[in-house]
Amino acid sequence: MQFFGGSDISPSPPAPTAPGNNAHMIYVFNRNGVCLLYKEWNRPLHTLNEQQDHKLMFGLLFSLKSLTAKMDPTSADKGNLGVPQLPGQGCSFHSFRTNTYKLSFMETPSGIKIILVTHPKTGDLRDSLKYIYNLYVEYVVKNPLYTPGAPVRCELFNTALDQYVRSIA
Repeated sequence: MQFFGGSDISPSPPAPTAPGNNAHMIYVFNRNGVCLLYKEWNRPLHTLNEQQDHKLMFGLLFSLKSLTAKMDPTSADKGNLGVPQLPGQGCSFHSFRTNTYKLSFMETPSGIKIILVTHPKTGDLRDSLKYIYNLYVEYVVKNPLYTPGAPVRCELFNTALDQYVRSIA
């Protein structure tokens, strides 16, 4: 495909060659937009610093949630575009796909937001995100040494998450 700059850009990235090569990165945010966990597996290019990246991702989620709520054809009460909604309130999105990645999203009733960025040919990840949330609850939330709202620094959780994410086809 040819774009304005004249460079040749592939319409989609090559398919993963090895199992576990599908996941690019994961974000876990709390209800206030604080990034509790960021982990990457297959991200060849870093264009922003970590703090800018987290702000950009949370802003994207905020905007998409507002947009989907405003476009909800089943609700007469649309509210104002950009006004935050309670978790589970209104219409939400589960994923979107571009030619280079797929972003899958889940928000829990407590306001925890889990974002998994994978290869664009990856299937539906809703059950996988629920499983990751269960890992988070078991290894992080139930850990008496964890302070709520602090970045996740639990080695057991990181190991279990890494093993699970690498198993996603």
